[in-house]
This record gives sequence, C-alpha cells and structure tokens, in this order.
Amino acid sequence: MSGRPLPRDDGIVLSAEQKRRQRARSVAIALVLAGLVLLFYVVTLVKLGPGVMNRPL
Repeated sequence: MSGRPLPRDDGIVLSAEQKRRQRARSVAIALVLAGLVLLFYVVTLVKLGPGVMNRPL
C-alpha cells in the first residue's frame, strides 16, 4: 500500500467500574439464556410424555 504506518486507535477505554458492570450484565444474560434452554428442555420432555424414553433403539 502506501508504506505509512496506520495511526493507532485504542478505541473506547472502559474504566474498572464499567468493566465490572459489563461483566455483570454478561453473566446475567448467560444465566437467563441457560434458564431458557432448561425451560425449553423441560417443556419438551413434558409435552412428549414419559413414553419418549421407552422407544426401541
């Protein structure tokens, strides 16, 4: 290209408090997602009934 080095862009630098809050939000979203997965799994098993485990392989 032109051979010139590109200017360094550090982007947005978060403070320690912002990083802590961002991590807390990420953990909360992960827990809600895991809860939804578990809920869908349980609802699926309930709707299919107990006979789903007694099928021939």
